[in-house]
Amino acid sequence: MQKTAFCALLGGVYLYAQTATDVPGSKIDEIVKNTASQAVNDTQIRVVNINDEYNIGVGVVHRARVAGKQTPNAIEHSEITEIYHVISGSATLVTGGTMENSKPAAADSQVVKVLNGPSSTGGAILNGVSRKVTAGDVVVIPPNTPHWFSEITSDEVVYLVIRVDPHKVLPAGYSAK
Repeated sequence: MQKTAFCALLGGVYLYAQTATDVPGSKIDEIVKNTASQAVNDTQIRVVNINDEYNIGVGVVHRARVAGKQTPNAIEHSEITEIYHVISGSATLVTGGTMENSKPAAADSQVVKVLNGPSSTGGAILNGVSRKVTAGDVVVIPPNTPHWFSEITSDEVVYLVIRVDPHKVLPAGYSAK
């Protein structure tokens, strides 16, 4: 749903239209519930163009704890910044360093076309920074920063992800069904 304020000329000062896009908590809850049986799910909810200057993606991710040792599966995005806000659960997030066995994600994959734009995937991260994240924490991951969850310490970790896209590689106007 979009809400728009009107333009006005007041004393020679223009007030430009401002549009807000709502992402209700009920939509986030619905996605998490409907994808709960999946070990990992990353759903882009909306991609909004901001004054034709940049795009913002809003998504929700949940990752389930896996039995045994977590398989290293790092990723990095070359053109977007991701901001994680942990909604529930706890995990160890590794960022920075060097990603082993880096290779570009397929240009026609959902990762590139809808979620993150041009990206590379790989194995473990060498010399990265590990941090425990839990509900309420926020982490900002700049472009070209390898990252992965090395351990999910609760049954699952659920986080809101805001994707700042100054290069407009994400599909503006996209909306999950």
